[in-house]
Amino acid sequence: MKFVGIIPARYASTRFPGKPLADMLGKTMIQRVYERVSGLLDEVYVATDDQRIFDAATGFSGKVVMTSDTHRSGTDRCREAYEHIGRPFDVIINVQGDEPFIHENQIRLLQSCFEDPQTQIATLVKPFSPDTEPEVLFNPNTPKVILNKNRQVIYFSRSVIPYVRGKDIADWGSYTVFYKHIGIYAYRSEILKEIAALEPSALEKAESLEQLRWIENGYVIKAGITTEETLGIDTPEDLEKALKELRTTNH
Repeated sequence: MKFVGIIPARYASTRFPGKPLADMLGKTMIQRVYERVSGLLDEVYVATDDQRIFDAATGFSGKVVMTSDTHRSGTDRCREAYEHIGRPFDVIINVQGDEPFIHENQIRLLQSCFEDPQTQIATLVKPFSPDTEPEVLFNPNTPKVILNKNRQVIYFSRSVIPYVRGKDIADWGSYTVFYKHIGIYAYRSEILKEIAALEPSALEKAESLEQLRWIENGYVIKAGITTEETLGIDTPEDLEKALKELRTTNH
């Protein structure tokens, strides 16, 4: 199978404007993400709506396409970018532009989900530790995931799922496995076009989770189970943590 990585990159971020161009020890964030995955996939592109990001990508010899500034999500931007690329790939991987430490194993795990012919969309989940503090487990900014026996997603929620009836909350991790969603997606090329044309759904609006639109419309989402944590950068404070990590690992 042929895999193309697309990295959606917006300049206008509410919590961190200009984030893709943030300096990370001499390289922009978007360059670090690009270099991290470029050797793992058949091709990689940055997809942006901003000339500054476009110029930065060409500056480090990256492949980049300009897309509309009206897209509601990274999925929509990936769909337009794939059309601009104009060459066929079996699977498009939507690489988060704010995760410069994404692991090679996670990319490989995502790819392996498509060995199952039923898989239309793939994503990653990570088990919470059984002794995870309730305030971490109940954090609505960390979506949780329920899987069936085939590792297909049944539901995503900002609430804790499943609910462990009759047990003390502090002990819930001893009775079931809770999964944290790792927000990287991959789509079969024909499926990406279909889901980008869907209207927002009721569950999506309630939870503010785009992936619920796909479930409501019957698409099969396969989950790879990773044990590796990712370090996303949403704020300038997160960037400082990431820079400490870079200095430690000598990247």
